Amino acid sequence: MYRLFETLCIRNGIAGNLPWHRQRLESSYRTLFGKAPEFDLEEIINVPPGYRRGIFRCRLDYDRHHWKILFTPYVLKEIESLQLVEDNTIDYHHKYTDRNQLDALFALRGHCDDVLVVKNGRITDTSMANVILWNGHEWLTPATPLLEGTCRARLLSQGKIRASEIGAADLWSFSEVRLINAMRGLEDGNGISTGNIPEESIECTDSSGLRLRKKY
Repeated sequence: MYRLFETLCIRNGIAGNLPWHRQRLESSYRTLFGKAPEFDLEEIINVPPGYRRGIFRCRLDYDRHHWKILFTPYVLKEIESLQLVEDNTIDYHHKYTDRNQLDALFALRGHCDDVLVVKNGRITDTSMANVILWNGHEWLTPATPLLEGTCRARLLSQGKIRASEIGAADLWSFSEVRLINAMRGLEDGNGISTGNIPEESIECTDSSGLRLRKKY
């Protein structure tokens, strides 16, 4: 099984956020494998002719010595509701292929489309995206996400969003939440009104395994 992966958006044959994908890949590779990558990202992303018109998802799975690439059509999924889930033990600071912790939290979404993870009292990410929040003047993104996404990195570098510590109890001081990742930019998808996010969260405790209800 490959240990890590990257997801790239191919739009009309062009890979998006490529410098930030390269930066994250190289950082993870050096941290986990102790050396520079054995392949060049730009060279191996060779988009087949049938995938050069429209939007496609490119998944690169890799480990220390091997890699593989898969292209698939992409359709944007609208996310309209989020369930707060608190887990202080989750660790996903590299883009691991093992998503068991995230999948377990996603399973707690109930009737909502996704979960919004709270760690140590702070807003982090959903199960599949970074988040940005509108305060009426600017877009803020949690300073301590579970994973530093490539779209998030690009928007920060462009000054379009700003990182800030966002407590779970502060969520409802914002009017809107948007999801961003390699496949979702600032203008893609719908916004989620914070008025539609329940103030009650599900708290996961690793000691007892109980799932408790907590209201902020």
